[in-house]
Amino acid sequence: MQTIAFAGLGAMGLPMAKNLLKAGFNVRGIDLNPTALDSLKQAGGQLASSVQEAAAGADMLILMVVNAGQAEQVLFDQGALAALNPEGTVCLMATCPQGQVAQIAARVMAQGRQFIDAPVSGGVVGAEAGSLTIMAACPEQTYAEQLAVFQAVGERIFHVGEKPGQGAVVKTVNQLLCGVHIAVVAEAISLAAKVGVDLDILLEIMGGSAASSWMLKNRGPRMLESEPEVTSAVDIFVKDLGIVLETGREVQAALPLAASAHQMFLSTSGRGDGRADDSQVIRSYHLLNGVARD
Repeated sequence: MQTIAFAGLGAMGLPMAKNLLKAGFNVRGIDLNPTALDSLKQAGGQLASSVQEAAAGADMLILMVVNAGQAEQVLFDQGALAALNPEGTVCLMATCPQGQVAQIAARVMAQGRQFIDAPVSGGVVGAEAGSLTIMAACPEQTYAEQLAVFQAVGERIFHVGEKPGQGAVVKTVNQLLCGVHIAVVAEAISLAAKVGVDLDILLEIMGGSAASSWMLKNRGPRMLESEPEVTSAVDIFVKDLGIVLETGREVQAALPLAASAHQMFLSTSGRGDGRADDSQVIRSYHLLNGVARD
């Protein structure tokens, strides 16, 4: 039975680790949050006193951490890579810039381990349901060997290439589209609100027209709420659109719409709303347009 060390038991990482347990994998948790570790233990997971102990002899190390810096810390500074099975695999599933992913991969492979660049999409809901979209970049054989791991946590699983960083770019494109879609929905609703249009009717009309999108139908209704349930925070898009822009700089691609959307999320976060649901980027549009919230 394959043993997996799982670093990053956050809102998405914990349910992913639990789904791996349900699929029959041995899972050792790595996280600073004792509550998350306890929850994993109750689900049948193993705890360790250190990162090295968690990774010792493991067949795979999954990194579902906040950023590339945390991934490097776990792998190199805290010794997880050195403790991993000599024929083991590192799977980076966090959203990171493609350049940093490539650098991490080079260091991992230089020590004889395999590396999979496999960011995910689907949020907390997808993590809990085991229905995430996974964008994996690695050699074909490695992908085939680890497919069962991906199937335990995801539903839409794609082999997007063999080069580290290719998965990161696909996820970057996804986040570019998501962030811009949310921002433009907020802009449109704020325009309608400015002239007193019934926003419920507006959403009903737009949702059945050529202007419709998944984000319009999902985030639009939440934009009409003052404090909707948080499924993805504003600060997620401050980070992810920042990665989009960083990737654009790396490859010298102009991304003016992404830059504008990033500024709106950044403004929202800067006023203290970074932990609010990402639909609340509409607050920045309402402030710009002088629209009072109910």
